[in-house]
Amino acid sequence: MSYRTALSEVLTSAVGPVAEATAVQGRFPRGAVTALGRAGLLGLTVSTGFGGGGGGLREAVDVVARTARVCPATAAVLQSHYTAVAVIEAYGGPWTRGEIAAGRHLASLALAESEGEPEAGGDGPTAETQLLVPRSVATRSGEVVALRARKQRVVAAGEADLYVWSSRPLAAPDGLTLWAVPAHAPDLFVPARPGVAGPCGSATSTVFADPVRVPAEAMLGADGGGLDIVLRTVLPWLFELRAAAETRRPPALDLGSVRRPAGSLATS
Repeated sequence: MSYRTALSEVLTSAVGPVAEATAVQGRFPRGAVTALGRAGLLGLTVSTGFGGGGGGLREAVDVVARTARVCPATAAVLQSHYTAVAVIEAYGGPWTRGEIAAGRHLASLALAESEGEPEAGGDGPTAETQLLVPRSVATRSGEVVALRARKQRVVAAGEADLYVWSSRPLAAPDGLTLWAVPAHAPDLFVPARPGVAGPCGSATSTVFADPVRVPAEAMLGADGGGLDIVLRTVLPWLFELRAAAETRRPPALDLGSVRRPAGSLATS
């Protein structure tokens, strides 16, 4: 069965029937997400070697665009999931990739640390550029890393199984570092009353770590190398998937125009 056929069946049987309740009551579409996982659509962009669909950004864009016409909240969840999976596919461990491929893991992004939009006049940082300079701290003790942060605008907060998380580097002089943080980790929590950002029902809210402890091997890529991952992978995927879900396509991301922190790693 092609992924398009599988998606059509899931949209008809699982996403469509709960779309109204999701939008009106703000209820997270858990049944729809579960059905997407069972149909192989959460694992669509995981390589076939791990049991995934072997698709890429083009297939993810198609899924998000078609889903957005039925349920914007489910489409928002897929946007964050596919972007996070793009990072995990490149830097994550085999067990995590296998779980996503099997439809048992929903991933999300926990990168933003400010609620702010661009300031009046357009001189302030955009929501995207705010992802490049995390204020959260990572502290290593032996083989354990403590992450302390307040992440904003996290889609599927409290519903995802895994967050792609950013922090200041452990030891690198600049850049940022990315981590795979399991949602069940102790001292990781979401407020009882979720935020109002994102489509109603997408469970977009704040996630607190006070701190959350993860194995040092949960690092995605090199210490300090997360800045290039955000620029090369996260932002391009987010822009393309967001455009797929909107009627008006936003301007393409010009990586050369993004103001990088002083001393940060250069892209080539």
